[in-house]
Amino acid sequence: MIAYKRVALLLSFVILGCTLNAQKAFPFHLPKEKPDQPLSLAMQRNYDQYLAPRPEHNELYSQFKYTELKGLDYSNGDGTVSRRDPSKVIFHNGKYYVWYTYRHTSTPPQGAAKSNDTIPSSDWDLAEIWYATSEDGITWEEQGVAIKRPEKPQVGWRSVSTTDILFFKGKYYLYYQGFMEASGKRGDDCPVAVSYADSPDGPWTAHNEIVIPNGGKGEWDQYSIHDPYPLVYNDKIYLYYKSDFDGDPKLVRMQGLATADNPLGPFTKSPLNPVLNSGHETTLFPFKEGIAALVIKDGNEHFTIQYAPDGVNFSIAAITSSLMPIAGGPYIPDAFTNTDYGKGITWGISHAITAGTKGKQYSILMRFDCDLSLEIDDQEMKTHSNIWHYKPSDYYKLGLSKKQQQRIDVQNKAVKEK
Repeated sequence: MIAYKRVALLLSFVILGCTLNAQKAFPFHLPKEKPDQPLSLAMQRNYDQYLAPRPEHNELYSQFKYTELKGLDYSNGDGTVSRRDPSKVIFHNGKYYVWYTYRHTSTPPQGAAKSNDTIPSSDWDLAEIWYATSEDGITWEEQGVAIKRPEKPQVGWRSVSTTDILFFKGKYYLYYQGFMEASGKRGDDCPVAVSYADSPDGPWTAHNEIVIPNGGKGEWDQYSIHDPYPLVYNDKIYLYYKSDFDGDPKLVRMQGLATADNPLGPFTKSPLNPVLNSGHETTLFPFKEGIAALVIKDGNEHFTIQYAPDGVNFSIAAITSSLMPIAGGPYIPDAFTNTDYGKGITWGISHAITAGTKGKQYSILMRFDCDLSLEIDDQEMKTHSNIWHYKPSDYYKLGLSKKQQQRIDVQNKAVKEK
């Protein structure tokens, strides 16, 4: 009897060993569906977290390519003219429209200490909201001011900036930040204002009330509500925004959500705020049943594209390159249609804040293209290996700081003295 049990036990070990051995090797051809076998955490993520196991098939993975815009003048790069923080792009009466922060000052930015009624402290100080139109998305004709700075002491008398557009029940709404003092004197603490019009060409009427108030004392958004970004979703206005907080030792930036039935409010903040733990600017769009977000610089999950089936609970759907559009304003045909199945985006306008030279800084608008759309399949945009080939000199430009070099010198000295 004992011998029989030993034989049975030995047999079970052999069978188990054969089974484990049969399951050990992952197949050479990457399965399109999650295989029914033990998987590492990395391979589980490859099937559970992303929309497809290969980036080429992931509808929320893309590279980004850029095109210089024609028709916009920057005063020969002297730093007195700047355009930045574009809105979403919309199409109306045969033309594309975009709104943006426009600064035309007597000097380039001089910092908060040197600023006055004519000298800007920052690139977005003493600014207005302007707009431009285009027939092809590349050549633009500037139409002039949309939102002027109001008289003191109204919201935005110092500067109005960082706007975005909403079309809702036959009217147009521009949300923007309204500064009451030069940026940098106290931080970028400024409320969100809104103006409305019957046409994208205006005239715009100011609501003259704060739309989304800052949070209470001790709350994450107690000091700032930045980058208001509205979409129509679930029969409501979903307005995403950014706030910066903590400051230990530097501020962190995360994104929240406020919803309303009326564009003028009242807006109710999500009890789950922040809904995105990373990202410097707000760039989102309807995608399938939910909302997708471009999460650029800042935070643990920077340079990712995320997706929330409910517009609130976001997860990483793709990791992409560092050349994501900064302050991207996509062309989103279904941004305001209350769609129950978003088709995604293929292009938009973003900015670059590195134009000009030291003492003559300004920003420019440029076009970005991508494939984050269910309607096209541009495999050039899906490249994920050997994307960029930089020269050694490009790497050396990202060299050590003086402080870092001193630290290395101290480390080398300590090693020699051992």
